[in-house]
Amino acid sequence: MEPESPVSHGVTGKQVIHATFLSALKMLDVGKWPIFALCSQEELKLIRQACVFGSAGNEVLYATENDEVFVLGTNCSGCLGTGDIQSTIEPQRLDTLCGKKIACLSYGSGPHVVVTTAEGEVYTWGHNAYSQLGNGTTNHGLVPCQVSTNLVNKKVIEVACGSHHSMVLTSDGEVYAWGYNNSGQVGSGSTANQPIPRRVTSCLQNKIAVNIACGQMCSMAVVENGEVYVWGYNGNGQLGLGSSGNQPTPCRIAALQGIRVQRVACGYAHTLVLTDEGQLYAWGANSYGQLGTGNKSNQSYPAPVIVDKDRVIEIAACHSAHTSAAKTQGGHVYMWGQCRGQSVILPHLTHFACTDDVFACFATPAVTWRLLSVEPDDHLTVAQSLKKEFDNPDTADLKFLVDGKYIHVHKVLLKIRCEHFRSILNNNDDDIIEMSEFSYQVYRAFLEYLYTDSISLPPEDAIGLLDLATFYRENRLKKLCQQTIKQSICEENAIALLSAAVKYEAEDLEEFCFRFCINHLTVVTQTTGFAEMDHDLLKNFISKASRVGAFKN
Repeated sequence: MEPESPVSHGVTGKQVIHATFLSALKMLDVGKWPIFALCSQEELKLIRQACVFGSAGNEVLYATENDEVFVLGTNCSGCLGTGDIQSTIEPQRLDTLCGKKIACLSYGSGPHVVVTTAEGEVYTWGHNAYSQLGNGTTNHGLVPCQVSTNLVNKKVIEVACGSHHSMVLTSDGEVYAWGYNNSGQVGSGSTANQPIPRRVTSCLQNKIAVNIACGQMCSMAVVENGEVYVWGYNGNGQLGLGSSGNQPTPCRIAALQGIRVQRVACGYAHTLVLTDEGQLYAWGANSYGQLGTGNKSNQSYPAPVIVDKDRVIEIAACHSAHTSAAKTQGGHVYMWGQCRGQSVILPHLTHFACTDDVFACFATPAVTWRLLSVEPDDHLTVAQSLKKEFDNPDTADLKFLVDGKYIHVHKVLLKIRCEHFRSILNNNDDDIIEMSEFSYQVYRAFLEYLYTDSISLPPEDAIGLLDLATFYRENRLKKLCQQTIKQSICEENAIALLSAAVKYEAEDLEEFCFRFCINHLTVVTQTTGFAEMDHDLLKNFISKASRVGAFKN
């Protein structure tokens, strides 16, 4: 029996046929995949689709809001499609695919990449030792090239890749396959490699397929009536036929008789299917508990997996790890199988909102199991909305006049956020309040803090804000001011900051400034600030410095 080996899988952005796959994926943090650390925040904000792939999760392809396509990473076998095999940490534009609107993407373990566009065109590139690019050669493809042989006038709606073979599904329900065929995974009835797309017929001849998936060296298709057809390698029982013999042509899984399957997903060497009633079945390799059956025994027949009392609406499996995931109608996400080196043999409830996070956080390497569709998030949180309304004259009902300038605020928010304003604004109908005790910069920073819980002002103004925070008994604001002041300390201003800390009873800041002065005593004692130091402060400073041994030789 062949050992379990990494398999490839289809990563689909949109499945035309099934409602469950039409649900929008709101993956707002692509940064959970380490490879995206190479992108700037500005670049990340533009991403609308993304796929992380490769044997170490070190390659990524993404499309922006303008339908521009970029790649970056190690570029093994030219899988980035940039025209060479040079790695890149800077995003490189793929001109061939820009403006094409990627609809579905899959990749192999070479890796090779297969993409279909919204128009139904198929492009391939990367590793090609087994003709998995479908261009009739075995030369690696360094740039995306359209595959048209036997696909003319065909609109491809889904693609799937095995380790070294490729498969596509057309809008009229036909399945085509090509590439590596040592175990019959192309479905041609032989074990000869297939250099160009060939329609998979036999039992599928008069069937309308609605979903496809590939394991390492096996292939599967769900047809319109919910039957599942399988072919290719079966050493771990991943075909679900009750045996371990390879299958060179499509064969229906008889054990699923009477069960309508909506979707199939192939993992490392195991298979998951989702039924129209929201039930889950699994079979194949199980050395890490990836079947979720409560043990580690392989299964050659479909076995039911109990995920939750709720309906399952999505299943996920990924080629690079023995990991499985599912999402229920209630929004709960479960995972099982290999989890950071541990074996989870039963579905485990996670805190994630989508199955993609399971593979970003638990899978090794961190790849994506499908093409991520990243929706722009125009919704503002409560905190963001409040921040936006600060100093907005259109919605404000109160103005502070400070140094001849107005600051526009909202009475109700001030009363909610600050005890001082709660007392002075009750039964106060004034529209304008004059403020002369503090500068405009300081008072504006204070009011903005009430809206944002943060401060943004120069360190020299932070001392004035510290005075205000002390006066209004805003202890959290005092701590923020102290942090800002600490970041600006130097030999020249250390005594001034120490003096301010003592004056405003900021004990933590006082101790920090004192320790800084002691550590830089020679320079500090030569500054103007030290020469003009208040007598009582100087006396206390010398006394305290003496106690800590600052004047010992």
